[in-house]
Amino acid sequence: MAAVLVIDDDPDVLAVLRAAVERRGDSFHDAGDVAGGIERFSRSRPDVVFCDLFLGGAKGFDFLARLHDIDPRVPVVIITGEQSSDLAILSNARGAFDYLSKPLNPASVDYVIDQAVAAAAAARRPIALAPAGERLPPGTIVGRCPAMQEVYRSIGRVAARRVTVLLLGESGTGKELVARAIHQHSGREGRPYVVVNCASVPENLLESELFGHEKGAYTGADRRREGRFEQADGGTLFLDEVGELSLDTQAKLLRVLQQQEFQRVGGSETLRTDARVVAATNRDLNGMVAEGRFRSDLYFRLAGYSISLPPLRERGDDLPALIRHFLSLLGDELGMTVSGLCEEAVDLLTAHPWPGNLRELEGSLRRAMLRSTGPVLTPDLFDLRPSGPVPPPARRSCPDKTEFVSARLAAGTRNLYAEWLASREPELFRHVLTHFKWNLTQAAEALGINRMTLRGRIREYDLHAPAESE
Repeated sequence: MAAVLVIDDDPDVLAVLRAAVERRGDSFHDAGDVAGGIERFSRSRPDVVFCDLFLGGAKGFDFLARLHDIDPRVPVVIITGEQSSDLAILSNARGAFDYLSKPLNPASVDYVIDQAVAAAAAARRPIALAPAGERLPPGTIVGRCPAMQEVYRSIGRVAARRVTVLLLGESGTGKELVARAIHQHSGREGRPYVVVNCASVPENLLESELFGHEKGAYTGADRRREGRFEQADGGTLFLDEVGELSLDTQAKLLRVLQQQEFQRVGGSETLRTDARVVAATNRDLNGMVAEGRFRSDLYFRLAGYSISLPPLRERGDDLPALIRHFLSLLGDELGMTVSGLCEEAVDLLTAHPWPGNLRELEGSLRRAMLRSTGPVLTPDLFDLRPSGPVPPPARRSCPDKTEFVSARLAAGTRNLYAEWLASREPELFRHVLTHFKWNLTQAAEALGINRMTLRGRIREYDLHAPAESE
């Protein structure tokens, strides 16, 4: 039996809520003013509180803060006679569980009580995961599984050596964190650390990005510009997504790695660089070499020493430590305090395969925190991508709605919303790419994503440009 406390002096509101609570078989308690509400809340610690926004001159948001100071695990539902989107937004921002307008709709009241009671029950169970121990700064590599121990050993072996390092692993596994660690332990930590994402720079500008250009080198080049190799001189240059380089740019990069010298675009002066190069990719460079899409000589030059980063699904018991770390960082970023996760939420995250690895985990925790109204994260706050493969889209414009939904419900899905979106994404990407004749820059701009993400979706959904497209 749940205990529901209503703090309101409106007899109509009290009648509707009393009927809803007693119909469920729960216990109903009420108070007509702020002082009585605080006294009863402190004494009985109800499972759910309904509170009028304006009560005896007191503002409900101030009252809400006082209740949260006593016990932040109790969901508080704000009630008001005003129909205002601003009040609804403020209610969420101040940590209210929900917001109801008068006159109360019995069906809405039943739904909110169901949701609030479930949230209160989850929050009051023993917290299976709570942030503990030393707070680690942003950029720290977290993990003690055997695969990560080998990564640490590799960083130690190679950091101080003058050798190019190639970082391999799926997207989101933390390759840039490892690159920074190599720089920090290289003896060059006081010198520049420069990052270039090779997938995010348009191909026609990448040469200038890397090597710089002289004034007048091309239309719009109104002044001399230093390239990243100049900027990183004496330090470290991190080339992320190096598998996206064109063959022409690969040849120019190889010359710099071999001879430590280059020329700016449009220039004739030969410049030397002492930039130590660390490269990273989620592509199979061996396979690309076999297919003629990546130069074998550049591959061997980049892979002076290779470090493979394990995907999150293969990192064993590292997940709890990573969750603690991200909760701490996100708490600072969002100005929120989360004490941990309930057991069901931990089970959900443990069972998920994390195809997006650390980046997906951090994003999922951030969204869950933003949706939360209490100190404990519950399973309903997470919107994880489907654990299994989504049925491929039919050749028609999109899968039949009725067939798809019926099939997934029959299979016992608990993630239908994400599965439905994922089932329709391939056709969206195919349509946009076709519209822009497979111009990735224009397609990415229309979709509101970067080219690296678009390339990843093209590979994920096995999309292919028509034979006549370049």
